[in-house]
Amino acid sequence: MQLWQPHTAPGAAPTASTTVSISGTAGDVVVELSGASEATSTRVGEDVWLIEARSAEGISAQWRIPCVSVSAFWTPDSGTHRWVPPSWRAPKTSSLALGAPAISLIGTADVNVCTVALADGVGEVRFSGGVVEETGEYLFIVEQASGSLSLRIDLSDRPFSAALAEVAAWWGQGRQLPPTPRAARLPAYSTWYSMHQEISEESVEVQARLSRELGCETIIVDDGWQTADRGRGYAFCGDWEPNPAAFPDFSEHVKRVHALGLSYLLWYAIPFVGKENAAFARFEDKLLMYADYMDAGVLDPRFPDVREFIVDRLSQAVEAWGMDGLKIDFVDWFARANPPARDGMDCPEVAEGVRRLLDALDARLRRAKPDVLIEHRQPYTSPGLWPYANMIRAVDCPLSPQENRQRTIDLRLLGGPLAVHSDMILWHAAEPPQQVAVHLINALFSVPQISVDLTRQTGAQRAALAFWLGVFREHLDTLQLGALEPTGAEHGFPLVRAYDEKTTIIARYAPLPVRVPGEGWQDFLVANADSDPAVLLIGEADEQVAASVHDCEGALVSSATLSLGPGVTTVDVPTGGLLRLRRTNQEG
Repeated sequence: MQLWQPHTAPGAAPTASTTVSISGTAGDVVVELSGASEATSTRVGEDVWLIEARSAEGISAQWRIPCVSVSAFWTPDSGTHRWVPPSWRAPKTSSLALGAPAISLIGTADVNVCTVALADGVGEVRFSGGVVEETGEYLFIVEQASGSLSLRIDLSDRPFSAALAEVAAWWGQGRQLPPTPRAARLPAYSTWYSMHQEISEESVEVQARLSRELGCETIIVDDGWQTADRGRGYAFCGDWEPNPAAFPDFSEHVKRVHALGLSYLLWYAIPFVGKENAAFARFEDKLLMYADYMDAGVLDPRFPDVREFIVDRLSQAVEAWGMDGLKIDFVDWFARANPPARDGMDCPEVAEGVRRLLDALDARLRRAKPDVLIEHRQPYTSPGLWPYANMIRAVDCPLSPQENRQRTIDLRLLGGPLAVHSDMILWHAAEPPQQVAVHLINALFSVPQISVDLTRQTGAQRAALAFWLGVFREHLDTLQLGALEPTGAEHGFPLVRAYDEKTTIIARYAPLPVRVPGEGWQDFLVANADSDPAVLLIGEADEQVAASVHDCEGALVSSATLSLGPGVTTVDVPTGGLLRLRRTNQEG
């Protein structure tokens, strides 16, 4: 197979090129920049480099790294696959409405080999390259359509999670972002999997009351509120008026939910205008595309009147009905087409139209509610969208706890200031409480969204849900804001650790030993999502600690003083259960 190469028009003059040399743990690296007549490289950290170049056209950068002790390749939305791709694979694209401009080549023991990121923007970036079969090297190719390039290359051998955390910090430097409200980090209930479009104010209020009793603080009402049709399509999206049979008085309904102590978010498929809407005839000639199988078109945000219409329709949820925020869905559909500019548009690129749309929507919503809650979702995870959301959810993966775990961890690694939410957690009505707890533990390092019919849950299922939602709430700061260290990237993160100055929390998804450091903690928690109850603790200090074990419903199984000397100590923790260690004679 031939290596993929940037395309050049027939007969075009050769593009200017230059090279810069950088170095890291693996040795010297030469970066070739095509389309740039000059470039600079600056060391911005230990084995971390910032390369900047300018050109009247786009710029391509490429370099090679020896694939020595390489185990995985990470992208912001790689799903279950962490394989190291071949050099002839198709490029991956990142833009404002799709993905995020960062990738990472990972070595054994989760060390960084080469983490690459570009400064955020609205333009398109392409990542390609892969393993060169003839040499065993990894070829990196990065292309940016705009005329300036700001490329960060981390060649250190620190944990790859730390390298990505520094990328997120780099993206956030000098930016004035609204603070993420505490409400964005508290457990939520979603109507989607549990009710789909079969919703009404009565059914929503029943689930709201029960979810609040169990520990949820927000309810998210999904598709179905705007239509009496139950066909699961999008033909009735666009006008965004409530179905009067199901929601005869939205404002009063919202007041009743607020009285229960819950925040209220409402779902919108922001780009769609369905063929059954009055707005379709108005904007039929201002679509990016039409999807027959969805019975809806995608509005073109380059038209000012399109943006004005969308902003007006979505804002009424907060301004007129008293909602606390919006679940903004399908932003990535704006990235599926970029037809030529036409008369009446005020910007040539769709990405810039999206930015102007979200900027106008954010400004209007915050005038009505400064701490408005806004949810986005994979795969639109670009740092360019950080100003316009404070919640980011894993893509739909119903009844797939491992996928939910991996995707929420992926989001945490590059999520910056946003509160990372799990995909809606559901289980079959006959699910044992231990497995209910396993579902929740797989989302432990995110904000759990629950989506089951709470009227059908057994007492044991409700107890498991209440117990683990209590753990989420009690340890919110450590779980969501502490340092995060996932291990086993090539295996989907079978062990994950979060910690701060006093508390360490580990989730165990496979029968792996758990190392207990000799210092740096006062409380040490181990959540067991594996079927093997024998948790092997590898201690570093000869000490005695208070140990308690709780089952999946929170009932105390055992409580004792544990001798945690150097070597291995085994503690039985039932599936879905929690082990707590506490130092009683020191601050940790």
